[in-house]
Amino acid sequence: MKSNLVTKKIISGKFKNKVLKLPSKATTRTSKSIVLESFFNTLQFDIIDANFVELFSGSGSIGLEALSRGAKSIMFMERDRDAIKVLKENIEQTDPSSCEVFAGDTFVNIKSVLKNLQKRDESAYFYIDPPFSVREGMEDIYDKTIELIASLPKERVELIIIEHMTGLEIPEKIGAFSLKKSKKFGNTTLTYYI
Repeated sequence: MKSNLVTKKIISGKFKNKVLKLPSKATTRTSKSIVLESFFNTLQFDIIDANFVELFSGSGSIGLEALSRGAKSIMFMERDRDAIKVLKENIEQTDPSSCEVFAGDTFVNIKSVLKNLQKRDESAYFYIDPPFSVREGMEDIYDKTIELIASLPKERVELIIIEHMTGLEIPEKIGAFSLKKSKKFGNTTLTYYI
């Protein structure tokens, strides 16, 4: 019997070709490989020895790719139980000592992540990939995400990257951060704030 388990591989770095499981499509959607590749080509050397926070992380494929390419610590934020189970299994494939999972509501847990960075007096890259707002119960997800970004202290942030629906209008400025660039990939867009 053929398994209907969906997987994807780490593209590059020390964990290249490690197979990551993906949670069910009903709970999360996976970032396209073309989006991932463009993102990591943009940040290639910047993320070496950096902290990386993946909000709404699902399978953790972005954070684990960053880890594989030399990031020193990854903080994953996810609330879906099935996704967290898959995420933890994926982390086991790589370097669990460099990973931390913040399970529960991202909008609440962001305070713990920031406290963590503050304690170490360090900053991080924030990769934010909220569920598309067309999903039931997610109508205000982008408003809440923009509020979250506005609340981030500038000294804790290297760069903010939002993966969102193309066509979504997002402000030029959010809190202390300004839009640096946007790149479209069909119905997905990556927008960078600094």
